[in-house]
Amino acid sequence: MIRRPAVAGQFYPADPETLRGEIERMAGGRKPPGSPRGIALLVPHAGYAYSGRVAASTYTSVGLASRVVLIGPNHTGAGEAIAILAEGAWQLPLGEAHLDSELATAILGACREARVDDSAHRHEHSLEVQVPFLQCLLPEFRFVPICVGTLRLPSLIDLGRAVAEAIQRIGEDVLVVISSDMSHYVPAAVAERLDRRAIERVLALDPEGLHHVVLEEGISMCGIAPAVAGLEAARRLGARAARLVAYATSGDTTGDDRSVVGYAGIAVT
Repeated sequence: MIRRPAVAGQFYPADPETLRGEIERMAGGRKPPGSPRGIALLVPHAGYAYSGRVAASTYTSVGLASRVVLIGPNHTGAGEAIAILAEGAWQLPLGEAHLDSELATAILGACREARVDDSAHRHEHSLEVQVPFLQCLLPEFRFVPICVGTLRLPSLIDLGRAVAEAIQRIGEDVLVVISSDMSHYVPAAVAERLDRRAIERVLALDPEGLHHVVLEEGISMCGIAPAVAGLEAARRLGARAARLVAYATSGDTTGDDRSVVGYAGIAVT
């Protein structure tokens, strides 16, 4: 299966040269270091004009792996609750990005609710916008896209367990990328206060605590589901520390702090 871009020309440039130049500019010439190696990253997925600098700073903060699991939220509501693509490639402006069939099959075999489903991915932007960063920063990589449309804590913990077990079975370095924006359409001061509560739980490597605080306090973090699953995977893979690399809001771009979206970049090692 070849997936075509859904949001090229909207969330990021459709022209390859413009796109590569924009990512290089946002990264400020930085490349991922040799160490420490990242176990997981939490990165935003808005239009590059708004969240691209936070994403670029996060991707260049740790060493990356040539095999990647991308976990993002399902904004469209289409398809299965835990939808995985296992074969083929994504044809994006910078070329084809190939799926990791071996790793995808291992995750599907370990996760009770995961299903192969392309409909959840067809128009979803949260994973697509991450791929050009990887294409620019890694000479070669394969990835597994997982689109999550359930908030059930047992399902999310089970997905995290399955991802960790599959990675351990593969026996190679794999980077888990969690795609999430933070608070949506609230004043900047409110976004920063609420987002701090969620970020504290991510930095504590506490998936259950993150799930609780986001739902209990009504924090409009769109990637809560992939974040819980990704943190559980990272914890099982031996993660010991997490740090906030960058934080911004859409108001930093628009100059309007009355109604913003928050963006956090976190590296887990």
